[in-house]
Amino acid sequence: MEKLTLTIDGQKTTAEPGMTILEAAAAAGIYIPHLCHHPDLKPAGVCRVCMVEVEGRQALSCLAPAEDGMVVRTVSETIDQVRRIAVELLLVNHDGDCLSCAQNNNCQLQRVANYVGIDEDRLARLRRREKALPVDSSNPFFDLDHGKCILCGICVRTCDEIVGVNALDYGFRGVNTLISTFGNKGMKDSRCVSCGECVVRCPVGALVPKVFQTPSREVKTVCPYCGVGCSIYLGVRGDRLVSSRGATESPVNHGRLCVKGRFGYEFVNHPDRLTTPLIKKNGEFVEASWDEALDLVANEFSKRKGDQFASTASAKCTNEDNYVVQKFARAVMGSNSIDHCARL
Repeated sequence: MEKLTLTIDGQKTTAEPGMTILEAAAAAGIYIPHLCHHPDLKPAGVCRVCMVEVEGRQALSCLAPAEDGMVVRTVSETIDQVRRIAVELLLVNHDGDCLSCAQNNNCQLQRVANYVGIDEDRLARLRRREKALPVDSSNPFFDLDHGKCILCGICVRTCDEIVGVNALDYGFRGVNTLISTFGNKGMKDSRCVSCGECVVRCPVGALVPKVFQTPSREVKTVCPYCGVGCSIYLGVRGDRLVSSRGATESPVNHGRLCVKGRFGYEFVNHPDRLTTPLIKKNGEFVEASWDEALDLVANEFSKRKGDQFASTASAKCTNEDNYVVQKFARAVMGSNSIDHCARL
């Protein structure tokens, strides 16, 4: 199908059929502030911040489809007022300690507030929430801070549309509305599988890892846990791993990870992790070179041919490597005792 042609703020741009106005603007490098939109999820139109004018009528750009010949304005006196009120109502009930927040300088609410412009005098006249909202720290990997939540629903939709667990939803009503588990239990006691998909999509600091450090560089690799082969970026700071995130360009996992791939990297930093081969001498393990260790293994293998030998293959290996493993076990070692980790 031919591309659509539309005008956004006087700039002619093209869009693919099926795109929304927000997606068309983003593709053209035009910023429309938004909070509840995420490219991985179906649009919901919750935050009302992405309001635009289409030929004199107001429309939510995340829901309105782009049409050929459409004329869109992203800035006007009316739109600015709508956005400013929506953002002010969020900020007045939001935790203002941004410097200590893990999402500082990466927070969508900060970006939107800076774009919209906030009048401190107007904000001071609004009635702040008196009660402190609770922090759910029951999950071993991340916290849910209701005081920083903007009720955008991205976590709810992520758990529904992507993970399919439905551990989160809106709870209570009116000013008491919270993102809640079933029965308002702690996250640890809910259906949550701790995959962290909601954490990486949260636009503010409501869902953050318990331990977080900004990496100085990232290294692309493959998750070491199972045979799926998910691509990940490991964050490195000095000589330590401090983060793990899925590679969105990977055709295997499309940026998604399980709890092990996202939070299970700490073993690399463990002080007791083996970094050199150990050989038992006089009843105790002592460090050895790789040549010494491999020579010992070869000698011991030669003494244990037949039923004394067994091999375990790995789903991380190629089919060819696994074929060689079973061939070595059967033809060289004379054993049919062969197993595979994918069976577990």
